[in-house]
Amino acid sequence: MKYIILLIFLTSLGSIIYGFTLPETETDLADKFIGSGTAGLFLVAMPLFIFTAAKGKNMKDYMLTDENIRKMRKKDTEKPENQ
Repeated sequence: MKYIILLIFLTSLGSIIYGFTLPETETDLADKFIGSGTAGLFLVAMPLFIFTAAKGKNMKDYMLTDENIRKMRKKDTEKPENQ
């Protein structure tokens, strides 16, 4: 999955760069390349990356709940003073 995401990312980036390098007479085609590259990045590659990075993780550990606030305060008071 890692390589598929990388392939989509590089293809989208290449499409954007190619769109910017097309001559001004091809503005419609350039806009299509830039738009499809941007859509590929933000509508395909980014959600796939987030999905694979978050797989197997407990989202409650990253939420700011009362229990997690107490844990952070407890860790903060346990730190040595001479750091």
